[in-house]
Amino acid sequence: MKWSPILTFIAVAVFACPGVLAQNPTPAELRELAKENDAKQEELVNLERETARAIQWNNGALFRRIYGDDFIGVLPTGQVKDKAGWISSIESSGVKYSSFVVSDIRVRMFQDTAVVTCMWSARGEQGGRTFSRQMRVTHVYVYGQRGWQAIASQETILPG
Repeated sequence: MKWSPILTFIAVAVFACPGVLAQNPTPAELRELAKENDAKQEELVNLERETARAIQWNNGALFRRIYGDDFIGVLPTGQVKDKAGWISSIESSGVKYSSFVVSDIRVRMFQDTAVVTCMWSARGEQGGRTFSRQMRVTHVYVYGQRGWQAIASQETILPG
């Protein structure tokens, strides 16, 4: 029997490197990975809900815990804030929210990075004037030793 160079290469690869074929996860491993992924997604959804509550109460403690030291946020005005500036703007905003609701939370996972989009609907008072507004928000999270850390944020006020 005459071996072609391609068949020889395949035979050597299969027999010399048996681990190459064993890289496909088993159904049990796939189920476990799916459970872990679901748990991580649920954790991110909960972080978005906690974020809304923290903003409603002008409380910066959550952001000190879950925002990475290199966090960068873009406000609806286009102003860019680092972690300290972001926390300061929340704690000293002078806004009194009567309602701050997060909805339409969507999580997209990419290994240890997640992009979360949602809708913020807020009502309140600032400077003696009442307001009502909706914003589309995007957060980027990275999973590390301290769990999920937000590293970027973008807010866009919706017209109306």
